[in-house]
Amino acid sequence: MIERARDIVTFDNVGLRYGTDREVLSDVSFTLHPGSFYFLTGASGAGKTSLLKLLYLAQRPSRGVIRLFGTDTVTLPRKRLPAFRRRLGVVFQDFRLVPHLSAYDNVALPLRVSGVREGDIAKPVNDMLEWVGLSHRREARPATLSGGERQRVAIARAVIGRPDMLLADEPTGNVDPEMALKLLRLFEALNRLGTTVVVATHDVHLLRKVSGSMIMRLDKGRLSDPTGALRYPPRRENAG
Repeated sequence: MIERARDIVTFDNVGLRYGTDREVLSDVSFTLHPGSFYFLTGASGAGKTSLLKLLYLAQRPSRGVIRLFGTDTVTLPRKRLPAFRRRLGVVFQDFRLVPHLSAYDNVALPLRVSGVREGDIAKPVNDMLEWVGLSHRREARPATLSGGERQRVAIARAVIGRPDMLLADEPTGNVDPEMALKLLRLFEALNRLGTTVVVATHDVHLLRKVSGSMIMRLDKGRLSDPTGALRYPPRRENAG
């Protein structure tokens, strides 16, 4: 049974290296609170994607402690990892759509894996495809979609199951500014329903779009704001 926790994620002095190379992440410590919205930013090569890999359990750290939903995932047996991953929604930079499935079936996949009845799948999937502007492409396979369309399918798939935490790696990198804002509003709506959202981006303009969001900055593998206390825009004090 997965333990319910006050903090959804805790990193304690985490380091990550690939093979014998130098660490790509060093002494990373932070806490993510349930229902909060975070931007993870930094220059290209700062370690954003590596940090996300640790968060969605695709990589184990070289050192330190990571707790997800109150459980130490560093020592967690591999057979227990799928139960944790089902509580996560992930938008990858390379999309990772199933090539032989239609856009509709790619979006429906998390619901089917979770055991949702087929009769209860059509409406949420069609609604989600309409939201991301792809109703007319529901039967298209990934190879026939543009990069921006594949990105939108990947995002729809990640959020369809209302995950406890959504992790998005440069989710607006392949869409125009109007669609980028629409997708960000989708993340906000999911966040208001209680999902913790982490968006990795190098686009500083996005940081101004979500009021009260928290900003974590990576610089050469280290968090420059490890407390996650930097908030944009700052909250205003009551005038009364």
